[in-house]
Amino acid sequence: MEKKTFEEVARMWQEEKRHYVKRSTYAAYALLLANHLVPAFGQEHDVTESMVQDFVLTKLDYGLSQKSVKDMLVVMRMVLRYGSKKGYMDYRVIDVKFPTERERKEVEVLSRTSQQKIMKYLTENFSYMNLGIYICLCCGLRIGEICALQWEDIDLHAGVIRISKTIQRIYIKNGTDCRTEVIIGSAKTMSSMRIIPIAKDLKAMLRTRYRYLDADNYVLTNTDHPLEPRTYRNYYNRLMQRLQMPKLKFHSLRHSFATRCIESRCDYKTVSALLGHSNISTTLNLYVHPDMEQKQRCVEQMFRSLR
Repeated sequence: MEKKTFEEVARMWQEEKRHYVKRSTYAAYALLLANHLVPAFGQEHDVTESMVQDFVLTKLDYGLSQKSVKDMLVVMRMVLRYGSKKGYMDYRVIDVKFPTERERKEVEVLSRTSQQKIMKYLTENFSYMNLGIYICLCCGLRIGEICALQWEDIDLHAGVIRISKTIQRIYIKNGTDCRTEVIIGSAKTMSSMRIIPIAKDLKAMLRTRYRYLDADNYVLTNTDHPLEPRTYRNYYNRLMQRLQMPKLKFHSLRHSFATRCIESRCDYKTVSALLGHSNISTTLNLYVHPDMEQKQRCVEQMFRSLR
């Protein structure tokens, strides 16, 4: 069988994948191929380990994170496996090394004082968009999840919020044409589909308005039209600036929720379930970093057990 180039194989692989993955996932694959993988390997009939290693180091030197580069390699390997299975390319094991990350990036978290100030402002200055920020601080929602939240997802009688969908803007690449589209789809992963208890203060804020609302309306707009994440992120940034808060990303609201839970000594498995993490190790790696006092207490406990 005639060998094909990486670009030709990638095109066929994309066409097959289209029928089996979510549109957002397909769009992410297409973007990685168009912007990174095809320019690097497009005309190659045989992708070697040394080529991929050079590609990795080049991307890292350019300033991309290891996670971003690893995402590219996942797609690259799927294309190569597909090409090998169809007989278009020779299969080879590619083992890539990444430089050791010596500095761990700390997650962005609001201080207790800043969080208390924001929540006080949101309570005293009600709007549906402010309510969304309050919900994120109380429940740890992602920005796409709060934008997709409808009143029917909030059950005050049971005292829970049900998360089952998300909104995101995806890039659609078609040849040289590239456009974006906002879509509402199922939650990020199966674990992201979850039920979160409503805190007492949040329930009080909701109760006075809940009975007059249309179940099909979106929480942030109280209409049948959702707000897209980019617009809501801009609103959040302006609000933080007006309140003279540290310049933190919207995702820091989720990080702050998780950190407050950990500080309150909630068990890690429960925090992981509330956040919708598919693996508790994700929660541990992000939020559980023992300080010197905790380490000292651990050592003392160990010695007490020996006495």
